[in-house]
Amino acid sequence: MPDTDDRGGPLAATPAQTIGPFFGHALPVPDGGRIAPEGHPDAVTVHGLVRDGAGAPVPDALLEFWQAGPDGGLAGAPGSLRRDGAVFTGFGRVPTDAGGHYAVRTLRPAAAGRSNAAPHLAVCVHARGLLHHLFTRVYFPEHTAAHATDPLLAQLPEERARTLLAHPDGPGRYRFDVQLQQSADGAFEETVFLAFR
Repeated sequence: MPDTDDRGGPLAATPAQTIGPFFGHALPVPDGGRIAPEGHPDAVTVHGLVRDGAGAPVPDALLEFWQAGPDGGLAGAPGSLRRDGAVFTGFGRVPTDAGGHYAVRTLRPAAAGRSNAAPHLAVCVHARGLLHHLFTRVYFPEHTAAHATDPLLAQLPEERARTLLAHPDGPGRYRFDVQLQQSADGAFEETVFLAFR
């Protein structure tokens, strides 16, 4: 017998919904934003805001960062989840706070892999409303010459490439906002996201 409401009629179907997010319990790691060794003199902070298509902060996003070290080496093999402050891990995972903000403390990367690639942080974004996570990059403004030859930046129109550049925000600080979708009024341009096949 089908389910019925209190008048004996059939129950209406509930609307479809995107499940999640389920990030709060196990995915954030203590000190997940500390990628650089504690007290390292060359450490920098990359911080910013994650916004949705209406320009509103996303208070329940989760961002993962991977990067090469200052020597171009790829860390992250044994001990990438270590957070004892003694090693450069090359990996960080941080949730956004109630205002949609995030921050990681890391070292500026050197180019890794391709000789013509500009130094960058790789970012994976998980957020409500997304059925699949999104990939993007953070490039640093000091590497202008390398930006011209970077395989990704070189193929993007200048206005789109700008969405991948961090902006200086005080000594040792960079701001990088993630815009999940372009706002209807055009005030916020969608961050460039990458598709891996």
